[in-house]
Amino acid sequence: MKTVLAETQYLPPIAYFAAIQGASEIVIERHEHYMKQSYRNRCHIRAVSGRENLIIPLTGKHGKTVITQVKIDYSQKWLNNHWRTVQSAYRNAPFFEYYADELEKVLFQKMTFLYDLNMALLSMCLGWLKWETAIKETTHFEKTPAFFVTDIRSRLNPKKTEHLDEFFTPAPYAQVFGSNFEENLSLIDLIFCAGPSSSKIVKDSSPVK
Repeated sequence: MKTVLAETQYLPPIAYFAAIQGASEIVIERHEHYMKQSYRNRCHIRAVSGRENLIIPLTGKHGKTVITQVKIDYSQKWLNNHWRTVQSAYRNAPFFEYYADELEKVLFQKMTFLYDLNMALLSMCLGWLKWETAIKETTHFEKTPAFFVTDIRSRLNPKKTEHLDEFFTPAPYAQVFGSNFEENLSLIDLIFCAGPSSSKIVKDSSPVK
């Protein structure tokens, strides 16, 4: 039985799923403080112009705010912009039409809290991969979890990649734009491009088979 302890991320990168593949349960950290410049409120996709960041704006300052209390700022037009960007990037992808409606439905629920949105998206992504990984939440914060828990909290970061090869070895697949493979994008890039083959590609991307 493999247990992985992780934070929530916004439409996480493939490395996140490579890190949790094979786990019987993933325990989500709900007692941490929000961390800026992380995947918690951003993801990367491949648009016609190349790698593009999608960032969710937040209300106020969140340096010492518990992650479950971080609110999404809907006064900015990010949601429509994100969705138009996703449509533009992937409408010609082989499997876009099979998955797009569910993604749109979750996003446009306009959840108040970032944590709730990320949890809903995580459940959706696991469903797409057809993984029966149980999702649990922490009851308190532990700096050092039990010895049998694989702790990946904050070890996957868009700005710092020194830990990436511990969890991720790129397994190329056909992407919509360009001839050069862009690695470790959001899982939606893989799902829209590879569909049912995505689970195998994620597993092939993990150094731990």
